[in-house]
Amino acid sequence: MNMKTLTRGHVKAGIDSVRAAKLRSFWTMLGVIIGVTSVITVVAIGQGIKQQVGNQIQHFDKNLITIRPAQLKTPSDSGNSGLNQLSGLSISAPLSQKDVTTVARTKDVAASSPLTIASGSVTGENGIYSDGLVLGTSPDLSGLINQSIAYGTFINAEDSGNVAVLGQHAADKMFNVDVPLGHSFKFHGQDFVVVGIFNQFVSAPLSQQADFNNAIFIPNDTVERLSNGTAPSYAILARAKSPQLTLTAAKNISQSLTKLRGGQDFDVLTGNQNVTASQNVLDLLTRLIAGIAAISLIVGGVGIMNVMLVSVAERVHEIGIRKAVGATNSQILSQFMIEASLLSLAGGLIGVLLSFLIDLIIRLTTSLQPEITWPIVVIATGVSLLVGVIFGTIPAFKASLKNPIDALRYE
Repeated sequence: MNMKTLTRGHVKAGIDSVRAAKLRSFWTMLGVIIGVTSVITVVAIGQGIKQQVGNQIQHFDKNLITIRPAQLKTPSDSGNSGLNQLSGLSISAPLSQKDVTTVARTKDVAASSPLTIASGSVTGENGIYSDGLVLGTSPDLSGLINQSIAYGTFINAEDSGNVAVLGQHAADKMFNVDVPLGHSFKFHGQDFVVVGIFNQFVSAPLSQQADFNNAIFIPNDTVERLSNGTAPSYAILARAKSPQLTLTAAKNISQSLTKLRGGQDFDVLTGNQNVTASQNVLDLLTRLIAGIAAISLIVGGVGIMNVMLVSVAERVHEIGIRKAVGATNSQILSQFMIEASLLSLAGGLIGVLLSFLIDLIIRLTTSLQPEITWPIVVIATGVSLLVGVIFGTIPAFKASLKNPIDALRYE
C-alpha cells in the first residue's frame, strides 16, 4: 500500500469521523467560524471606509491644499453646538478672517475659499433644520472641490447678500418641492433665498471631511456680518497656480500663517496628505478590532483541542484495534491531525461564506461599503487551518502513543 493510498484512507476516515458526530463537530468549529467571520468583516469594513474616504478626497481638485487648525477637542469641552456637528469635534484654535485673507494673498496661490461655521437655527418650510452645517464660503469653492451645480448657480462675486446654495439632502429636508430655487428659509431672523443646489457629493462614513450633502452654503461676507467677525473657520481650501507649484504654495502658506499667528497651530495638507491623515486613524482602528476578533480564533483552537482530546479518550479501543492490525504511530497521528485540520478548515470556509453574506447585508442596509479582498480571505482561511494543525497536535500525539495492549483492554 503506497503513501497516496494511505493518505486518501486517512482523509476518508477523518471525514467519516466528523460526519459521525455532526453536532459535536459544529460546536467544535463554532469558535473558528466566529473568528474568521469577525476578522474578515472588520478588515473589510476598514478597507471599505478607507476606499470611500480616498474617493471622497480624490474627487476634489487633485492639487487641493487644505489648511485646518491643529488643535481639536471633543464636544464636551466646548459649548458651541454649531461646531459639534463637524465630525464630533470642536475647534479650539480656529482660523480667522485674517488667515483667510493671508492665504488668498500668498504667493503662488491661484484660488482659495474658507469654510466658516455659522452657528444659529435654520427654519425651512418643514420647520427647524438641524441635520447640517451653515457654511460661509466664496465663489472659488465649487471649483476647488470639483463639484458641479445640479440646478441654478453657485455663489458669485456679486453675491454678498442673503443667498444660499444647498446640498441635495438639505434641499430635500428643508422644502416640500423637488427643486426649491427661489424659495427662502430663515437664518438669524433673516430670509435667505436659494439660488443653487449641488449635485450629490461623494461622502464617506467616519471621514474627517464634513458631509456637504447636508450643508447650506452662504457668502462668507454674510457670515462675517452676522457674527460680527467672530465666526470660526474649520478649514481653508486653496489651489496653486499650477500643479507643479502645489508643494511650493503649501510651503508659502505655512510660512505666511506661522508669521501671522505667531506659531504653527495649524496643518497645511496637500491631496495625498489629506488621504493619509484620514486613513491612518482608520488603519489603527481596523488593526485594533481585527486583533480582538482574532482572539476568537485562538478560542476556537482551544475548543478543537479539547474536543479532540475527548475524541481520543472515547476511541481508545478503536486505536488499539488499529494498532493490533498493523497501524503505525505515524498513521494514527495522521488520522487525528487530519480530523482536526478538517474541522478548522471547514469552520474557516463557513466563516468566509458568512462574511460575504454580512458584507452584502451591510451594503444593502447602511452607507458603509465593505471591501473584502482575496488576500485577507486566503490569510484567514490559512490561519484557521493552522489553528487546527497546531491545536490538533497534542491530541494526535496522545492518540499515536497509546500502547495497543492497554488500548484493547480499555473499557
